[in-house]
Amino acid sequence: MCGLKKDQIYQIAIDGPAGAGKSTIAKLLASKLAFTYIDTGAMYRAITYKILKQCIPLNDVHAMIALAKQTEITIENEHIFLDQEDVTDLIRSEKVTKGVSTVASVKEIREEMVQFQKCISQHSHVVMDGRDIGTVVLTEADLKVFLTASVEERARRRFEELREQQPDVQLKAIEEQIKQRDYVDENREHDPLTPANDAVHIDSTSLSIHEVVENITQLFCEKIKKESVEKLVDGR
Repeated sequence: MCGLKKDQIYQIAIDGPAGAGKSTIAKLLASKLAFTYIDTGAMYRAITYKILKQCIPLNDVHAMIALAKQTEITIENEHIFLDQEDVTDLIRSEKVTKGVSTVASVKEIREEMVQFQKCISQHSHVVMDGRDIGTVVLTEADLKVFLTASVEERARRRFEELREQQPDVQLKAIEEQIKQRDYVDENREHDPLTPANDAVHIDSTSLSIHEVVENITQLFCEKIKKESVEKLVDGR
C-alpha cells in the first residue's frame, strides 16, 4: 500500500486530547497498513496503576520516579505487560484515569517512557499515539496528526464506554474530568499537549471512525508519493 520502500522505516504520529479517539483510530490504521501499533498512553497508565497499587501518594515525586526506574513495561500483540503481568484491562479503571495525568507530568518518568518509545520506532513501521509523539518522540515522523473533538463529544464517547460497567456514571462528571485533564495536559511543565508545527489537524466531532481512518490513510499515501517525487527530482 502507498508504494512503501522495503528499506525504509515509516512512522505515523497521532496526538490529541483525552477522548478524541486516538487509540481506536491508531489501532485500526496500524492494522490497515500492517504497521505496529504503540499506545503510549497505556504505558503511562501502567506506571500509574503500579503506583496506586503500592499506595504511593501522587505527590511523592521521588517515590514515583524510583518505582518507575524499577519497572518493566512490554507490549505484545496490543497487550500491556507490567513486570510480566498482563494489565491491559486493569489500567482502564477510573482511578487510574484520574491519576495518569499527574504521573505523566513528572519529567523523569516521561524521559524513561520516551526512550522506550523511540527504541520501538527504530525497528518497525509504527503508528504511535499519545500527547507528545509528534513534538518529542517521533519528531521526524512521515505524518503527524493532531486529532481532536469537542469536549461534549469526547465526554459522550467516554460515557458510552463506561455506562454498562458503571451504571451510576454521570455524563456531566465525565465532562468535568475531561476539562480538568485537558488543563493538566496542556499546562504541564514538561512536554505539554500541543500540536507539532507540521501536524495535520483533524476534528473528529462529526466524523465516523471509518472516515477518520480513511482520511489519515489518504494523507499518508499522498505524503509518501510526494516525497518520492521530490527525491527523484532532486536526484537523491
